[in-house]
Amino acid sequence: MKYNLVTILGPTASGKTRLGVYLSSLFNGEIISADSRQVYLGMDIGTGKDYDDYIFDNRKIPFHLIDIISPKEEYNLFRFKQDFIIAYSNILERGKNPFMVGGTGLYLSAILQNYKLSKVDFEIELRKKLEKLPIEELRDILLSLKPKLHNTTDFNYKERIIAAILIEKFKTEVNNHELLDYSVNSINIGVKVNRNEHKKLISQRLKKRLESGMIEEVERLLTSGITHEKLCFFGLEYKYVSLFIRKELSYNDMFQKLNSAINQFAKRQMTWFRKMEREGVLINWVDYTNSEEAEKNLISSGFDPQNYT
Repeated sequence: MKYNLVTILGPTASGKTRLGVYLSSLFNGEIISADSRQVYLGMDIGTGKDYDDYIFDNRKIPFHLIDIISPKEEYNLFRFKQDFIIAYSNILERGKNPFMVGGTGLYLSAILQNYKLSKVDFEIELRKKLEKLPIEELRDILLSLKPKLHNTTDFNYKERIIAAILIEKFKTEVNNHELLDYSVNSINIGVKVNRNEHKKLISQRLKKRLESGMIEEVERLLTSGITHEKLCFFGLEYKYVSLFIRKELSYNDMFQKLNSAINQFAKRQMTWFRKMEREGVLINWVDYTNSEEAEKNLISSGFDPQNYT
């Protein structure tokens, strides 16, 4: 087969998960999520983990890299690529087709453009995230990694705590996942939505999420020990709902600001996808309502539809 991966990408609220599930059901597939926030446990409504979407014709389509880590921990591009390669290899070994589905441009590019990640890359990215955290949270992270730590002299110095975390984190990554390198040949399907229609879809989805318990979800995260600062780090729904809970925004202001932020985020996603295209990544764009066109793309690329009874 010419291709050994199918990638479904698109901006938020474009229906890429539903399309990925539909195509996976037809082409003997399993889904690997390329979403930087869906990896976190307990962050469900705000990240769009629509578990029911993974059921098609009463069959559950297997998915990977969703709900794999606590939001108290750090996830990064280095770990994503290693986790992706393991899931990808396992799917192929079972004789199935891997479908990468998501909208996190950096994660998608790391696979499609085969980023060469090293210890240095890992440290740079993780350091940027750690530097944004308060010293109390950094202490907790270090103790969770090294609970038998005896020397607490450095606990008063943020840089030293970060350095210690980097050492422990990298050791964990190497022990858990060898520094793998793997290239793929992917057929890429992009989901496009008319701008005005996309705005409506974003607004409708936001209303549904708020009515479905998104505020309560953020309250549960806070009760579990996730700080307001960490929620702001996660951005979008978690940032603005956190500000509402802290009474820094009214409900209406929270909705309007969040709605605007999601629209801006969608624009940045499309900018990233266009950048990928300029760098040589071929994306076959289909309208978000046209699953048949996406299906034809796969058939013409050598994928055989499966017959299930």
